[in-house]
Amino acid sequence: GPILFRSQIFTNTLREYWVYVPAQYSAEKPACVMVFMDGHKYVKTNEEYRVPVVFDNLIARKEMPVTIAIFITPGHRGEEMPADRWKGNNRSVEYDSLGDAYARFLLDEMLPEVGKKYNLTKDPGGRAICGVSSGGICAFTVAWERPDQFRKVMSHIGSFTNIRGGHAYPALIRKAQPKPLRIFLQDGSNDLDNAHGNWPLSNQQMAAALKFAKYDYRFEFGDGGHTHKHGGALLPDSLRWLWRGYQTE
Repeated sequence: GPILFRSQIFTNTLREYWVYVPAQYSAEKPACVMVFMDGHKYVKTNEEYRVPVVFDNLIARKEMPVTIAIFITPGHRGEEMPADRWKGNNRSVEYDSLGDAYARFLLDEMLPEVGKKYNLTKDPGGRAICGVSSGGICAFTVAWERPDQFRKVMSHIGSFTNIRGGHAYPALIRKAQPKPLRIFLQDGSNDLDNAHGNWPLSNQQMAAALKFAKYDYRFEFGDGGHTHKHGGALLPDSLRWLWRGYQTE
């Protein structure tokens, strides 16, 4: 089951996390690590992403390295977790905000916590981060802020819109010195269009900016809406792409 965690960086918040450890893990050798925001969704083996099952298969086939996954729910300010984990009331603050707060939370709190028990790599190329919707922009923000620590990003239906200023990213990407990141984006032409922005256009702007700045990126644009269906169907292939060339022995 999940482990309860109280953050100091996001003061007075609770959250839960789960750790997936592959059968091939050995304490003698540092494992790669992949962090999932909205981990309550990604950890489920009977829904769209079924990450533990996909990891089992890809690691066994040496199509990705031995990787420990950390699934983290959004933070919640209060004494107990909400029944619906999506409703963590600190979710938007943590995921949609620009800046380094979530990166610091991972680097100063979560990774050291999981690292007490497991041997996690310090190699930024061996660290990946993934999220859906607001968690998708959060994954990008962590790597953008700390490319010295995380270099692989996976975003499903990412909210690169003006919830808390995230619509600025395409402009920032074009003018900044390129960072050593590999980025996978997925969206669909029927994704959201609301006061915060238009998700399909925002993801297309991200892809165009990444292309212009010569990033190692891949953009899968289908006709889906704000759902997990397309990202889930693509997950094995997108993980192979994200980890390609990484030592699997």
